[in-house]
Amino acid sequence: MKFDLIVLGSGPGGYVAAIRASQLGMNVAVVEKSELGGICLNWGCIPTKALLKSAQVYNYFKHSEDYGICTEGIAKPDFNKVISRSREVASNMSKGIEYLFKKNKITVYKGFGKLISKYKLLVTKDDGSVEELLSDHIIIATGARSKQMQGFEQDGKNIIGYREALNLDHLPESMVVIGSGAIGTELAYFYSSMGTDVTLVEFLSEIVPLEDEEISKQLARSFKKAGIKVMTGTTVKNVEVREGKCIVTYEDKKGEAQIECEVVLSAAGVTTNIENIGLEELGIKVEKSKLIVDEFYRTNVSGIYAIGDIVPGQALAHVASAEAICCVEKIAGLEPPVIDYNNIPSCVYCTPEIASVGFTEQKLKEKGIEYKVGKFPFTASGKAASAGNKDGFVKLLFDAKTDELLGAHFIGDNIAEMIASMVVLKKMNGKCKDLIKSIHPHPSMSEAVMEAAAAAHNEVIHL
Repeated sequence: MKFDLIVLGSGPGGYVAAIRASQLGMNVAVVEKSELGGICLNWGCIPTKALLKSAQVYNYFKHSEDYGICTEGIAKPDFNKVISRSREVASNMSKGIEYLFKKNKITVYKGFGKLISKYKLLVTKDDGSVEELLSDHIIIATGARSKQMQGFEQDGKNIIGYREALNLDHLPESMVVIGSGAIGTELAYFYSSMGTDVTLVEFLSEIVPLEDEEISKQLARSFKKAGIKVMTGTTVKNVEVREGKCIVTYEDKKGEAQIECEVVLSAAGVTTNIENIGLEELGIKVEKSKLIVDEFYRTNVSGIYAIGDIVPGQALAHVASAEAICCVEKIAGLEPPVIDYNNIPSCVYCTPEIASVGFTEQKLKEKGIEYKVGKFPFTASGKAASAGNKDGFVKLLFDAKTDELLGAHFIGDNIAEMIASMVVLKKMNGKCKDLIKSIHPHPSMSEAVMEAAAAAHNEVIHL
């Protein structure tokens, strides 16, 4: 069967590529070996947020008297219902992709896809049958999976990855989470909120190490206040399973020691899904498990493209979607703008939430760029005080010479929705004065952005 475009993988990169190509008049096929929507919709972003919402509701119940609401008895989570709600949300989202494919007349082939030539892809179905697909353009969007780490290889029961963590059959009494990126941090917060005794272990000197250092320190304080044990500068040497318990051997500045827990969650990174799909046979260039592409996601083999987690850059769902649109529009003969990877928002949806874009203060110092800092704490925010959670702040970084926004770093209650305005401001080369003179609603969490900008010019009112 011949198509204008074949997409291998149906995650946030693959399904967006397919839909955009159909909008541009192409006859499109998608090859997917598992659920439509990929890891994000089924085992990542979406089900995790459903779990975190349950944790938020439960925490409101636990602190209801702080809001003047008295409840009889003690609220407690039904863990199995929490998990089943999350799975239902994910299932419905996956069905939504199926509907969008039908709406856009996209043909779906269920099975494992392998490149045979730069024009040909073979699909091996579950029943063993094989189908041959042809196209002048093939986009690889196969994504990534949880990384197996030496010394604590996942067994799916005692030592688990994020996939198992989203579908456990009971609430563990204790858990050690190895790695404090978005996955580890969010799941550490969720399980702690449900009642699990959680220890979060990070090899580097701060948790969420890609964030601004002040953001990392604030999250560590908030986590410790919530009862999560935070261990930084700590190396996990190995995990031994004894009589159903995990013995975690670690090393920090004090030396070697051990922790016993019921479950270990390995969240120390991901690895790309690029094995056995024909890359070596076609001579497609790969470095450090990433396909090398140009600014329009063309590999070194004409007609073969790659997007998402399998190419260099931030491994985020919205990045994969943006790359998909850019790639497809270029294939269609349009001239899409090249993606600015320094203007990609990043969010961590624990409590308090983290949202950021652009340079951190550490990076600006490394580059020798002169900058101004504006900060505003939520302790001075009327909306944060009213909501009952004043942990966190807004931190903005501006070019000392041009006054343009260089970076924005938020940590606080429900602040992820605010970062998009900083992305737009940065894209338009907006200046600090633009923020100061933009009227923000009162009371709102977003007022802190205006106040932080004012602080950079020593004009802050409420601090």
